[in-house]
Amino acid sequence: MIRDKSSANGSADAGLERVAIIGSGNWGSAIARIAASNAKANPRQFHPEIIMWTHEEDFEGRPLTEVINSTHENPRYLPHVNIGENVRAEKDLGKAVANATALIFVTPHQFLEATLEELSGKIRDGVRAVTLIKGVKVEGSDMTTFASVISSRLNIPCSALCGANIAQEVAMDLFSESTLGIPTSSSGDLESLPEVKLWKTLFQTPKFRIRVVADVEGVCLGGGLKNIISLAAGFIDGLGWGANAKAAIMRTGFMELHDFCLEFFPSTTSSTFLQESCGFGDIIASCIGGRNRKVAEAMVKTGKNISELEDTLLDGQKLQGALTARDIHNFLHARRDSVKRPGGYPLFEAVWNICYNNMEPEKLIDNL
Repeated sequence: MIRDKSSANGSADAGLERVAIIGSGNWGSAIARIAASNAKANPRQFHPEIIMWTHEEDFEGRPLTEVINSTHENPRYLPHVNIGENVRAEKDLGKAVANATALIFVTPHQFLEATLEELSGKIRDGVRAVTLIKGVKVEGSDMTTFASVISSRLNIPCSALCGANIAQEVAMDLFSESTLGIPTSSSGDLESLPEVKLWKTLFQTPKFRIRVVADVEGVCLGGGLKNIISLAAGFIDGLGWGANAKAAIMRTGFMELHDFCLEFFPSTTSSTFLQESCGFGDIIASCIGGRNRKVAEAMVKTGKNISELEDTLLDGQKLQGALTARDIHNFLHARRDSVKRPGGYPLFEAVWNICYNNMEPEKLIDNL
């Protein structure tokens, strides 16, 4: 157990895990609500206060952090949901992590690098992390999961939590499940590992069930790549092509995701995608609901581009599926001479072409 700085004074807080959440969007706020409740329910393991690093912005004439701390709601990203009186929004990243022993990363993936740069030298020894960020980092022909990025940049172990988790539904205590990927080579009892005990105690509830796998990369990849598939499903909805077409797109997309991960990340396992919530479960949920499907449908029906719809439907937030589709396209282009899958990954490429190359959505199925 990591010892709190206050242990030298014999404080009752000595030895308790202290949690900081890096990010305060809808998913960050929803998971803060769960963590806050579980921290209070486990006073011998966790300090009750959950610090949520919040990008300061104006909300109806007041700083957002002030609004969150006075109302215990995040009206900007998760309105009408009490996230807990023991959640404290903090605009200063250094202050947010100063005493933290457990870091939860849930920022938009395009901001992660700058966040990690700012965190350098500011976290304590022995800190553990978990990422809820969906997407991948691509540099030329190299691709890295965000769990690996966090682990290597901060020199700390990083797990991953991902699944069929629509933030609003989780915040409403509707039943859902998620997958926790743990960085271990152990083939024994995963439930006995310290990382599992930490994160399951912090996240699991009767309505938010967690299964554990020793496949961090698979959990990260499933959560990122499924957003491309949900865009394709949204195009189908916008075209009005019906349930049969949508089912075909979901099946095709799942096979591309499965084969892509096994081809380029050989440490991943089929069972992660076939049996866990971070795999096919997340695809189903995202293709039925979720913002990527919603925006893709609107693209077809309105003729507006992604930037316009981000402003009107997402309040200026970036569409993660489109960014991931671009990253995957760039990666496949860089690897074009070594792709082993027969026919390549035509659905992933079609989604990129529709989002960034003005391809007509009706051509989505042409090369499948």
